Amino acid sequence: MKRRLLQPLWVLLAIIFLIEAWFWDHLAPVVARLVAVIPLRELKAWLAGWVERLSPSAALLVFLVPVAPLYPLKFLALALLAGGHWGSGLAIFAFAHLIGLGVAAFIFDVTKPKLLQLNWFAAVYRFVIDLRAKAHAIVAPIMAQIRAKVAELLNSSGDGWAQRTLRRIGELRRRVRATRKVG
Repeated sequence: MKRRLLQPLWVLLAIIFLIEAWFWDHLAPVVARLVAVIPLRELKAWLAGWVERLSPSAALLVFLVPVAPLYPLKFLALALLAGGHWGSGLAIFAFAHLIGLGVAAFIFDVTKPKLLQLNWFAAVYRFVIDLRAKAHAIVAPIMAQIRAKVAELLNSSGDGWAQRTLRRIGELRRRVRATRKVG
C-alpha cells in the first residue's frame, strides 16, 4: 500500500530528473556553439591545461566555484516569488538555472577527467548515470501511453479542434524532420 502511494512521487522525481538531464544534454551543444563563436575555445584550452596541473581536489573547487555567484540571483527569484511576482521570479530563476547548467556543463567537460580520479566522485557519477537509466525506465511506460493516446487522437476521424491541432503538429514535425534530413 505504501509503495503504491509513493509511486506518483517517484514518477514526479524521475520526470524532474530527466528534465534536468535533458537540459544538461541540450545545453552542452549550445555552450559548444558559443565556444565556437566567442573566443571561449581558447579559454577552454587554457582552462584544460591549467586543470591538468591541479590535484583532483582542486579541480573540484574549479567545478563548484563558478556556479556560486548565481545563488544570489536564485535567492532574488525566491524573494520575488514570495512577494507574489510570479512572472519575474520564475523568469529570473529559470535564467539563473539555465546559465548555471550551461556553466556547469562547460566546466564539467574540462574537469571531468580529474574529478573521476576522486573515488567518491566516480561513485557518485556512476550512481547518477544509473539513476538516470532508472528514471528513464520509470517514465518510459507513461511516455508510451501518452504517445499511444496522441497517435489515437491523430488517427481518429474526429473533426474537433483538438484533432485538427494534433494533426497540424504532426504535419509540422514531419516537415521539420524532412528538412533536417535534406539539410
